[in-house]
Amino acid sequence: MNQSPAADVLSPKHPRIVVRGLRKRFTDIARQEEVVALDGVDLKIMDGGYGESRVYAEAGADGVVVMSRSHDATIERACEAGEEFGILVMGDDMGTPDSVAEAVRLQRLGVGMILHHLGHDHRTKHRDLGLSPLTDLPGIVAATTIPVQAVGGLSIEQAVSSPSLGAGVVVFGAPLVIDDERSFAIPEGDLPRVLGDAIARVHAAEVLYPAGS
Repeated sequence: MNQSPAADVLSPKHPRIVVRGLRKRFTDIARQEEVVALDGVDLKIMDGGYGESRVYAEAGADGVVVMSRSHDATIERACEAGEEFGILVMGDDMGTPDSVAEAVRLQRLGVGMILHHLGHDHRTKHRDLGLSPLTDLPGIVAATTIPVQAVGGLSIEQAVSSPSLGAGVVVFGAPLVIDDERSFAIPEGDLPRVLGDAIARVHAAEVLYPAGS
């Protein structure tokens, strides 16, 4: 980017990291992208929770993502590394049949944030169902006491609405960089301006938690 859209954090995902190279320090990427901090390294840890988390922490990451479908021990070990190296461990619930129960489990195992995630392939295969991570979001927020974010196919408008459902941590992903999930065409437009406007709206939004949460 030629100018900063005032993003709070940058969360590089697996394809980006593979392209840029694991040997490149994440802090260098953050510096080049002109963001405040490099928060979540989204490499979706499924095993080796401690070792992988340590590698990313030593490379300069401020957070890692561990998948809820991994063993309890993997999540616990990732959280141990999080405490030791001072990084945030986020639990991604993609693929779970019961998002609320999985969120409760992830919090019990020690993660610091829940990522409620509907995967790209699942959404694409079942387009007729109109799947959205916003559907279960209020229930997850009500059942947990740690931050929650919703991820997976959200438009900018849907992402901006997340705080009204109790999810104050908002991620802007695919809608900013592709026109549709089939062609992966790059959209035309002023990306820094669009992103900056969306971020400003999120910063101004009030987080509304479900009754009883």
